[in-house]
Amino acid sequence: MTGQRPGNVKRVPDWKSTETVEMPTVVPPDFTAAPPIARSNAPAPDVIPVATNHFPEIWVSFNRWSQSNGFGGLQRFSPATTPTYSLNTPNGLLVIRVGSLAAYWDGLEFRLGFAPQLIDNRPFLHTLDLQKNILPLVSDPTEFAGTNRVIVIDPGHGGEDAGTKSVFSNQYEKEFTLDWARRLERLLATNGWQVFLTRTNDREISLTNRVVFAERHNADFFLSLHFNSSGGSSDPSGLEAYCLTPTGMASSVTRGYNDDLRQVFPNNAFDAENLQYAVRLQRTLLEVNGTTGRGVRRARYPAVLRGQNRPAVLLEGGYLSNPKEARLIADPAHRQKLAEAVAKALTAGSETGSQKFHSGSPLKNPATPSSELAPGEIKHEQ
Repeated sequence: MTGQRPGNVKRVPDWKSTETVEMPTVVPPDFTAAPPIARSNAPAPDVIPVATNHFPEIWVSFNRWSQSNGFGGLQRFSPATTPTYSLNTPNGLLVIRVGSLAAYWDGLEFRLGFAPQLIDNRPFLHTLDLQKNILPLVSDPTEFAGTNRVIVIDPGHGGEDAGTKSVFSNQYEKEFTLDWARRLERLLATNGWQVFLTRTNDREISLTNRVVFAERHNADFFLSLHFNSSGGSSDPSGLEAYCLTPTGMASSVTRGYNDDLRQVFPNNAFDAENLQYAVRLQRTLLEVNGTTGRGVRRARYPAVLRGQNRPAVLLEGGYLSNPKEARLIADPAHRQKLAEAVAKALTAGSETGSQKFHSGSPLKNPATPSSELAPGEIKHEQ
């Protein structure tokens, strides 16, 4: 995350811009907040194409889609002024609200690409949301192989790129991300993973080199660790999980970058897996700090995600600009809990799954492993 820099240190561009668009902390949905949606007087077909300049937009009857996929009919929240619907599936409960991009999967917020519409008193969803958001969630989750699993953990920032500064301890983000990564490395190695870190000391690693590093190690999963900053206000707080925005869909966060819906990146081949893992990771992280979460976000500006030829997620472990959260993050015991939560999410469903998860002993002074880029191995970007 961006923030104050020590002395005359230059900032190497990281995955974020200095222009920050704040998202509200996730709270239980208020089903009466949104204005009513105008209804059509004419009967609506089950699929409605809408012409645009770039993408064919097709709106699909959500109830018809649900029934045709064997999930049965939708349930409507009768007290809600704004039409709100739930779909109960074997893998979880989905809640959508007409006119709102916020949707909930078992109570966890994620963002749709297009606000649901009410046509002829029936909810319609965009076909891209059905394909890229709903279907991955209601489907059985993708699991990693029980053996020979390889993960690259990316401690955000490093070297001259210090990241944001803690309002509690005056330490920099780069220190906390590295400590979090080292703790997670030990936990995953104990649970059957082969783990590589993009950096194991205070080094500057370009975003391109972080992607190349994962490719070189043929990683099954890429995880980038960060801490957040509000860019001035001390109020925002909470955890976030980011994954790449699918092609044709608007990002939920842009931070001042151009958000071209036509862009296709290598990591878009893993849209479904990205969302599944992001939701799983966000859910286990929320066990650490209760319900203070900001949901799963879609963005296409994080360069460290775009070029990945594997599922990839970026985590924000809390706000260093919030005094309460900054105090927690400065506590090694809290960072150990963050590491254990991530390890629990990644080992769930495997042969060394969540019931067999071994947390090991707290990592107070983690040894420096030899998995980082060798000095001079790859030239840094200028």
